Amino acid sequence: MRTLYSLLLALLCVTCSAPRLTSGAPSPDDLPPAAPPETATFLLGTYNDDGVHQPGIYRYTLLPDGSLEGQGRVAEANNPSFLAYTDDRSHLLAVEELGGERKGNVVALTVQGDQLRDPQRQSVMGAGPCHVNSNAAGYITVATYAGGTLELFRLREGVLSPRLDVRDHHGPSAPEPHAHSSYYTDDGSTVLAADLGTNEVWRYFLSGDKLTAPTTVRMAEGAGPRHLALHPNGKWAYVINELNSTVTQLELDGELSAVASWSTLPDDYTGENYCADIHLSQDGRYLYGSNRGHNSIVAYTVDQQTGALTPLEHEPVAGDWPRNFALSPTEDYLLVANQRSKNITTLRRNKATGTLDFVTSTTTPTPVCILF
Repeated sequence: MRTLYSLLLALLCVTCSAPRLTSGAPSPDDLPPAAPPETATFLLGTYNDDGVHQPGIYRYTLLPDGSLEGQGRVAEANNPSFLAYTDDRSHLLAVEELGGERKGNVVALTVQGDQLRDPQRQSVMGAGPCHVNSNAAGYITVATYAGGTLELFRLREGVLSPRLDVRDHHGPSAPEPHAHSSYYTDDGSTVLAADLGTNEVWRYFLSGDKLTAPTTVRMAEGAGPRHLALHPNGKWAYVINELNSTVTQLELDGELSAVASWSTLPDDYTGENYCADIHLSQDGRYLYGSNRGHNSIVAYTVDQQTGALTPLEHEPVAGDWPRNFALSPTEDYLLVANQRSKNITTLRRNKATGTLDFVTSTTTPTPVCILF
C-alpha cells in the first residue's frame, strides 16, 4: 500500500512540473501586466477665497488610478484665472484678474523643476484679463473680457516686455466687446481671437511686434464665442459658444468661414446653460466641451474627411459649474475644474471609443484652470 501511494505521489509531481501545452496564443496568465497610466503633475489656477485658501497657483499629482494628490501652493498670485506654458516650458504665464480700477496683469514665472520663481509682471490696458497664450518666438497675447482688448507682449531672453501692441474691439456695432481667448496658427504667425461681445472670431497676423490686418467671421446671432480648439490637420477650428450652447466648425484655409454648428446639450434639456471650455484629442478624432448649468462634458466624434461632429454622450461632472478641463498627457483621463462646488472631477477616458466614466472627485481651492 505504501509502495502504491509513493508511486502515485511521484506521478503527480511529474505531472505538475511538466510544461503546459498551448495552442500557439499565450493565455492571459502568460502576458505581462498592462503598464499603468503615467503619473503626471499639473498646475491649478484659482480664484481667491478669503479666509479659505491662500491666493495663488497650486500643484497636484495625477496618480495612475485617477486619484489626485495635492502638493500645495507653488506661487502666490492674485486670481490667477488662466495659465499657459511658453513653447519651451521654461516659463509659466498667468493672468491676474484684479477687479475695480486695478485692471490686472500678465505674469511670467521661471520654471525650475517643481518650483516657480522670479515673477515678472506687466499691467494690461483692458480690465479683466481672462486668457493668455504664446508662440515659439515668445510673443504673448492676452485677452481682456471687461476691456474688450487683445494685447501683445513678448518674453525674450527671459525678460517680459511692456505691452507692444493693443487691439481694441470696440466699434459702432459692438459697444461692449468681451475678448475671451486667443490661439496661434500657421506656425505662430497668425492669431485667432474669440470675442463673446462682438460675437466674432478675429484673425490677426503678427508683423514687426504688431497685430495687423484683422478680419472677422461672425457667429450665429446670440452665440457668444468663448474658446477654440485647433484640429491637428491645420484646416479646422472648433469654437465653443457660451450663450447659445453650440460648437461651430471654422474653415481656416483661405478666407476664414463658419461651416456648421452643433448643440452641446441633450435634446430634452430645457434649463439654463453656459458653455466654457473645449479640447480635441491629440489624434483629432474626439472633441469635448464643458456645459455650465447642465454640468456635463459633451463628447463628439469628428469626421476626419469633413470635420463634422456626431454627439457621443453627455457625461455628468459630479460638480457645479465646470469651467475649465484638461486631458492628461497620455489622454487616459479628463480632469474637470468645477468652480462653484470647488472640486476637480477625474473622468477615465477610453481612447478607442472617446467615451468617459467617473472615477473620483477631489476637493480643491476654487478651481478655474488646469494645466499639465
